Amino acid sequence: MFPGEEKEYLSSDSICPDENVRDTLQENLYSPDVLNGLKISGMPNHKLVPKVGVPIMLLRNVDQKNGLFNGTRLQVKRLYNRVIEVVVISGTNIGDRTYISRSNLIPTDKKIPFRFQRRQFSVAVCFAMTVNKSQGQSLSRVGLFLKQPVFAHGQLYVALSRVTTREGLKVLIFDEDGQVSNKTTNVVYKEIFRDL
Repeated sequence: MFPGEEKEYLSSDSICPDENVRDTLQENLYSPDVLNGLKISGMPNHKLVPKVGVPIMLLRNVDQKNGLFNGTRLQVKRLYNRVIEVVVISGTNIGDRTYISRSNLIPTDKKIPFRFQRRQFSVAVCFAMTVNKSQGQSLSRVGLFLKQPVFAHGQLYVALSRVTTREGLKVLIFDEDGQVSNKTTNVVYKEIFRDL
C-alpha cells in the first residue's frame, strides 16, 4: 500500500559448487524452485519488491568504513536493474547516498542439510525491527510494542535507550490477559552485579 514506483528483483539460487549433489533424485530435491522457496533468518527472500521511498535494512556488512553494516537502515531513492540507489537514515553517515548491488550469500543455518548460495540484494523492507537489531542506533522516534515482557537481561534498557528524546518514545504494553497496560517486567539477573 506504500505509494511509489516498485520493481521486482528475483534471486539466483544454486547449490554450492563444493557440494556433492550427483544423482538425479538429489538434483530434483534441491532444484532452483525448492531453493527459491527457502526463507532463512538473516537472508534476503528470493523475491524482493521494494518501492521508491520505502525504508530497508542491510542484512550483511557491505562497507563498514562508510557505515554500511548489518542493521543499517536506508531509504530507497531509485530502483535500477542491477543496483538500488539509497540514502542512509541511521548510524553515523545519515544523509549519505550510495548504491547497493547484489552479492552472493551462503546461509550458515545448520538445519539445512546442504550448502547453497543466493545472489540477491542483502536488504529487507524494514518498517520495524527487533530490539537486538536496533542496538547501537540512535533514533528520533521509537514505537515499542511489547505483546509480552522482554525475555533477556538488559533488553528493555536497550529498547528504551534507542530514542534521543522522551517525546519521541511511544510504548504499547499488553498484560497476561491481552489488555493494554502501563507496566512490564524488566528482566535483570542480579547475579551479574554480585561481584561489582
